[in-house]
Order: sequence, then structure tokens, then C-alpha cells
Amino acid sequence: MDVCELSASELRRALGARECTVVEVTEAHLARIARTAEVNAVVSLDAERALARAAELDRRGPSAASPLFGLPVGIKDTHDTAGLRTTYGSIRHAEHVPASDALHVRRMREAGAVILGKTNVPEYAAGSHSVNRVFGATRNPYDLGRSAGGSSGGAAAALAARQVALADGSDMGGSLRNPASFCNVVGLRPSPGVVPLAGAANALTPLTTAGPMGRTVDDVALLLSVIGRPDPGTPVAAPVLGETGRAVPLAGLRVAWAPTLGGEIPVEPEVLDVLGRTVALLAEHGAIVEEASPALAGAAEAFLTLRAAEFEAEWGAALAADPEDFGERIAWNIRLGRGLSGHDVMRAQERQTALMREAARFFTEHDLLLAPVSTVAPFPVEWDYPRTVAGEPQEHYLDWMRAATVVTMLGVPALSLPAGFTDSGLPVGLQMIAAHGADARLLGAARTVEALTGWAAHAPRLP
Repeated sequence: MDVCELSASELRRALGARECTVVEVTEAHLARIARTAEVNAVVSLDAERALARAAELDRRGPSAASPLFGLPVGIKDTHDTAGLRTTYGSIRHAEHVPASDALHVRRMREAGAVILGKTNVPEYAAGSHSVNRVFGATRNPYDLGRSAGGSSGGAAAALAARQVALADGSDMGGSLRNPASFCNVVGLRPSPGVVPLAGAANALTPLTTAGPMGRTVDDVALLLSVIGRPDPGTPVAAPVLGETGRAVPLAGLRVAWAPTLGGEIPVEPEVLDVLGRTVALLAEHGAIVEEASPALAGAAEAFLTLRAAEFEAEWGAALAADPEDFGERIAWNIRLGRGLSGHDVMRAQERQTALMREAARFFTEHDLLLAPVSTVAPFPVEWDYPRTVAGEPQEHYLDWMRAATVVTMLGVPALSLPAGFTDSGLPVGLQMIAAHGADARLLGAARTVEALTGWAAHAPRLP
């Protein structure tokens, strides 16, 4: 039995049945990381403590109170880990070691997970290509000359390369959906509030959320069951998660297919070809599919405004004091925020409110919305971002990410599911979107589609 090839759910069952030990599983995954080091996904390894933790868990044994018992995980390098270097992808924090865990990281430890190390990100998680001046670029396990996406690119690549069984991510404008699409894994941006934003400067914003990543829908649901619980220290209304283990039948399901999100985005034909085949499969199995999209006018512009305002509030003073410490992408975003007025931010929030109301209306008529996750297939690792998409120039590095950013503005759960490969063998993900609070139903529908397509089982060819 190659434990690295097992899904997290399968591995948890094997560990629970004592078919393997946690030490054996940990050693196998550490060896896998070493053997596939060229992917550059796990950037701060914690091997010694991981093995000590594994031995401790073997002595303790599995229990129902430890749903992640013995599972090797990677933690995104923007999420604090007690005693383990956390750089945020920035040279300003290259040697930073937090004193405590982020809330969801602590929950993962308490549930029995074994943290192997930190997964790579772009600087301060800004952008959908995981490269920074501390660790360099993460490479796509399906083609080492291609990007793994971002900002949770290290997490997605580590999962695809079978280096970890589970990983956490975060998502503002596609940061876990995009890399999941690029690396043929599953990533869920939950409804805002499902995973508490403990310690966040602004817990009221629905823009950013942490979320689970895995190789299968069951794996993502398993991790969400651990991190997706209310927190008394985050007193913000949150949807009740509900039962995440049930498949949703396709027969009679009202599905909207929005290949260009109502004309809001250009998409490369090779991406649409792959997605079109998966959407047709849903129709063949009884789903009622029609081409439709919520009205998304102004979504991209409002997202850009709110993101820039957040970046300037967070790092504006630091950029002014030490401009050489910031890369071009994040510096551009911070400077964009400097020119905003309170009027600009309020108008963007009003637009977001209107978009969330539009989503609520749209999902009274449809059970599910399908769209591209990314407008392109994985691009060359040397690129900063694609300068054109389907022949249309992209003005800045956020432009090509609009398939994800405009969905963020709806305040709803969105999942990237493996949907197939281009003719050149590059992964493509399908974005599956449901109403606010319908996370369990979204996972159920994704589980059904995953079983029909079988794409999650297609592993990259690595040593």
C-alpha cells in the first residue's frame, strides 16, 4: 500500500484500522517531499517535530474526537503556525516565527493532524501565481514548466504531488479556487463566516475567507467539518454548515451554465472545450441545464476598489517607509488604495450589497451556477500573469482572474472541481457555485459530478 496515493479520507480509515502507523505515513510523505523537491511546494519543512508528533499520536491511538488523526497536512505560509517559520511570502518576514497558531490551524492540530510544513504563496498572497523573493516559484506537478496558480499554489501543488493529504488555503479573489483548477485538486471557498476570521482586523468583510483543499470532495468536506465551526471570539452571524456527507442527485437539478459569466470575462477556447464536455455530462444525467448568469455589472471594479482599500490600510505605512521590501504587484495595489476616498469605498460596498441581493434572487431560480474557475490553462512559470486572454489584453494582474473575483462579490460558496485536461495535458477546473449558506448542498453536487467524471484520480507523473 502506497500511503501517499490514498486520499485523506482513505488514509484516515487505514490509520483508524491500524493498517499503518502515523510514523510510517509521516515518513512516507516526508520522503515524497524530498523526492519531488523540484515542485517547490512545501517551503518550510518541520520534519523533526512532525515525526515527534506522529510518534505521540501512535502512542495515543485514534478516536472519534480526532477526525484528522495522523493525516499529514500543509499549512499556507500566510497562516500563523506556533514555532514554525511563517513568512507571508515577504522578505520583511523571512525569519518570522509566530508564537501561536491561527484559529483554524489550532483546530487542525486538535483534530489530530500532523503539520509537515508551510506551503508557498506569492508575496502577501497577492496574485494567482505563487512566486516570491524568499522561496522562488512553485511549479505545476503536471508540467514543471507551468504555474501552479495562487495564492494557495503551494498547497494545491503539494496535494497534486502527493506530498500532503490535506491543505488549508484562503481566498479573496480566487486564491484557492485558481490553484485547485491549475493542479487538478478540489478547493472550496466557503460562504463568508463558515470558517471564522479570528484575529482579522476586519471580520465583517465577506471578501476573504480561509477554506479547505484536498484531492477529493470527501477530503474537502472532512477538513471543513473541523475548521468550519463557529467561534465565540468572532461574533459575526455565520451560516449553519449542515451535513456535508451526502451526494446530491443530478436528476431535476436546476443548473445555470455561464461560460463567460454573462459576457463579463473572456475565456480561452481550450478551457471552454473541456468545461463544455463536463456540463454536457450533467445534462445527460438528468440535470436541467440552461445558459444563464446573474447580473454582474460593476463587480470587477468594486472588487478592485475594496481590495485596494484593504491593502492600503494593511501595508500603506510599511510601503512608504520601506518601498524596496515590496514587490511590484502588491505595491501597485497599495498605491491604488492611496487614491481612494471614503465615497469610493462606500460606493463599492453598495455595489457589493446589490450583487449579493442579485445572487439571492438568482438562486431562487437555479440550484447551481457553473462557470470557469480560470480564464486560461496553467501558463509558463516565468510569466507574471497572462497579458492576453482569448485575444483580449489584460490591463493588470487582477484582470485575468475575473472569473473568480466577480464571484467573490456575490458572497456565496464556490468550489473548484477537476473537470478534465487540455489537449496538451494541462488541468482545467469547473467552478461550482451555490446560494449563500448552501455549502453542504454544493459539496453534495460536487461529489456527484466527481464520481461521474473520475478526473480526481488522474495523478501527475513525478518520480
